Amino acid sequence: MLKVGIVGLPNVGKSSLFNALTAVGVPSENYPFCTVEPNIGTVEVPDPRLARIHALSGSKEMVPTVIQFVDIAGLVKGASEGEGLGNQFLGNIREVDAIAHVIRCFDDPDIAHVHGSVDPVRDRDVIQTELVLADLEALEKRMDRVRKKAKSGEKEAIRELAVLEKALAPLEQGLPVRSVEFTDDERQILRQFQLLTNKPVLYVANVAEEDLPSGENEWVAALAAAIEDDGDGRLVRICSKIESELAELDDDERAMFLDELGLNEAGLDRLIHEAYQLLGLLTFFTTGEKESRAWTVRQGATAPNAAGVIHSDFERGFIRAETIGYDAFVDVGSWKAAKDAGRLRQEGKEYVVKDADIMLFRFNV
Repeated sequence: MLKVGIVGLPNVGKSSLFNALTAVGVPSENYPFCTVEPNIGTVEVPDPRLARIHALSGSKEMVPTVIQFVDIAGLVKGASEGEGLGNQFLGNIREVDAIAHVIRCFDDPDIAHVHGSVDPVRDRDVIQTELVLADLEALEKRMDRVRKKAKSGEKEAIRELAVLEKALAPLEQGLPVRSVEFTDDERQILRQFQLLTNKPVLYVANVAEEDLPSGENEWVAALAAAIEDDGDGRLVRICSKIESELAELDDDERAMFLDELGLNEAGLDRLIHEAYQLLGLLTFFTTGEKESRAWTVRQGATAPNAAGVIHSDFERGFIRAETIGYDAFVDVGSWKAAKDAGRLRQEGKEYVVKDADIMLFRFNV
């Protein structure tokens, strides 16, 4: 399951965003460290294509793919050294696939800012510095152990030490590990350390209601420019206050409210879709009388890789995949019609899965 960790300074709208995402009512009072233990919520990935496939197939069940969000307490300067119990919280997000950094891009005299003023570029730098320092400490401890083994001639230790030194170089300059290019073999070694700054980052600009639907203001412009200068991460604009209100509405009321705001989709839907793009993910589907279901794979995954997402036996005994694209499926109206019309493609082990492929796997174990 895809996991995204939500980080940010206190009072930037993190927990309000998490509340809206998961509708579990996590406390979001206006004071630092309200969120002490990490809150975890599993959210369905919005995809209208699945509903259409489900309707056309007349399946008994519809099963969307999901994404998990981990919300931790607001970080502060000095978190990497334990300030505000920061070390404990940083440890909670080491296992996530990506980080969503929520940044306040609105002013409100009733909501205190931990630094006394709104400055998204500064706030971004504060959090990045804490993540860099946390990784720096983790790598230095690891290197002390690995150096001893490398000196004795252990080949694995020698390879690991070279990767650690390469990862340490940007950290010592205050830069994230992801700013350096690694080979596939190096990435494999690096993955075991679960470095925070090696994870892709999605910056979430939390704006005021009056800045919708464009999501633009002077603070967002400054933040976007800083991100572009670094070439690091993606930016999505939301209003956590509006998202909280949307989360309490039914589908019809939600659609009307979005229309009144001049928005095509909720900010949370954009956030989830941006996370998928950030991680290079795509969705394929399976459908039948029993269920229509969405599955997630990495871009570049082959048909056997996709089969393995469903069950390891499918990948191990893969023979072929019967496949049709979403648009073609909607055009013919059903799997049987596609088969009768000769629209199903027979794909082998080398086939690279495309977004919205509908697939049936043939296997033998």
